[in-house]
Amino acid sequence: MYGRKRLENEQFIVDCTTIANNFYTTCGSYTTAVSNITATTGVNVSCSAGFNSTTCPGTMYGSTCVFAHKLCVTCSGSSTVRIRVQSNGLPLFCPFTPSILNEQDIDFEVNFNPTVSVNSLNQNATTTAALSQLLCNIQTEANAPTSANLVSYGTQLTTVAGVSVDGVALMNVNSANDVDPFYPTGGNPTESVDACLGHPNDHYVYHYHIASGCALNPPSGTIASCTGTPSCSSSVATYSISLYNSYRTLTVIGIAKDGHVVYGPYDSTGTQVKKANSVVLSYNKK
Repeated sequence: MYGRKRLENEQFIVDCTTIANNFYTTCGSYTTAVSNITATTGVNVSCSAGFNSTTCPGTMYGSTCVFAHKLCVTCSGSSTVRIRVQSNGLPLFCPFTPSILNEQDIDFEVNFNPTVSVNSLNQNATTTAALSQLLCNIQTEANAPTSANLVSYGTQLTTVAGVSVDGVALMNVNSANDVDPFYPTGGNPTESVDACLGHPNDHYVYHYHIASGCALNPPSGTIASCTGTPSCSSSVATYSISLYNSYRTLTVIGIAKDGHVVYGPYDSTGTQVKKANSVVLSYNKK
């Protein structure tokens, strides 16, 4: 019995490191975390346009902004496998943003892919009002279920739901107004994002509210805004899916703060995962 359990745990470590291998890590190890991600050497990204001395998250050299992408994803543990995600939140491409971007210290550790059961609910919303309160709340991801054993070491970013494979924060799917950022209700404004569907918040954290193909295939050069990209401005949902045309299979796009792997909009059969009303799922967690 002990031998079988040990083999299961060893396989779980393999599964964890296989997932970690999908991330654009810069720390050189999948088993040893770093003491401070912001103090490490990352991969430099040079942006010849779009930044100035105030908005650049790195150093300006003439008119060029140079910043470093830093990301470390590691697995550890024997009886319970843990995954630790450390990121400075900066992407591998030049985002389009007139606002300030800052390097972050995102650092959390959690049980890897903890078992869940539909018979053991973390939340049980029995009315429409209760469901709205649960889902239409930007603070929903402030904590994780106890089974995840979430430990945060870095900056406490309560609206962050996880981290993308490119180190960018996966933000709660709601805007600061507790509505859909791209299809808002109640007369709220649509949030402005770039062609990679990212933007900074009031704390200067660059993030995604919806799955971005740029995380898998970082664009080169200067990208446009969503409003300056006709296919994006006409339908963010359709545009987001189109960025996955080369990834029509089960594709790892991040890790959530509850320890579960976040997948893209297609399953292993190449079928697009949708809601009942055919609106694209922002994040597909398994």
